[in-house]
Amino acid sequence: MTTTVPALGTRTAEGSGLQAVLLDMDGTLVDSEGFWWDVEVEVFAGLGHALDDSWRHVVVGGPMTRSAGFLIEATGADIALADLTILLNQGFEDRIDRAVPLMPGAARLLAELAAQRVPTALVSASHRRIIDRVLTSLGPQHFALTVAGDEVPRTKPHPDPYLHAAVGLGVDPARCAVIEDTATGVAAAEAAGCHVVAVPSVAPIAPAARRTVVNSLEEVNLAFLHGLMATR
Repeated sequence: MTTTVPALGTRTAEGSGLQAVLLDMDGTLVDSEGFWWDVEVEVFAGLGHALDDSWRHVVVGGPMTRSAGFLIEATGADIALADLTILLNQGFEDRIDRAVPLMPGAARLLAELAAQRVPTALVSASHRRIIDRVLTSLGPQHFALTVAGDEVPRTKPHPDPYLHAAVGLGVDPARCAVIEDTATGVAAAEAAGCHVVAVPSVAPIAPAARRTVVNSLEEVNLAFLHGLMATR
């Protein structure tokens, strides 16, 4: 867990039960889920294997070890998990060095949360080296802390990353709004006891208790998040 600006744990979002906003990165704030799949296709092509497009829904949003392990098993590729992880991370880094497009509404939402001094954390299954590169596009000043997938004992779909973020901000997970784009991330946030706003990127996500599904971050602002907490 890395703090990127002075801790905001003593600040709260006044006027509702909302204490903090915790945001996923890939596919939620940055349009990068396609990057990961493109890299996976390219790496496995180099190993002599073609990936079935239906597998994209299986590997999206998960930790690197799960996604890479699945692809090794599915293709029978002769490569160790550790070696494949290195290739995938390097390929992804090469792409994000060229461009990291933000999702529609992401810049506006981050600016609003910062302007209103709402404690905000970036919580990703990506490794620290990836997060730090993407932060140059997102603006590290927008986050009180960031949590990477290789910095917690268990990453998504386990609750550990979101529980770590809540502890780091000094807030109650039950009074946090989490914004996620995959079922894996939603499962992690819900297991931590957070309210969830799902913005599906690759695979559909159904509404449920303590879960609101929207089409885009363009639909999400601070008033929306206040209302979400007040009605649950």
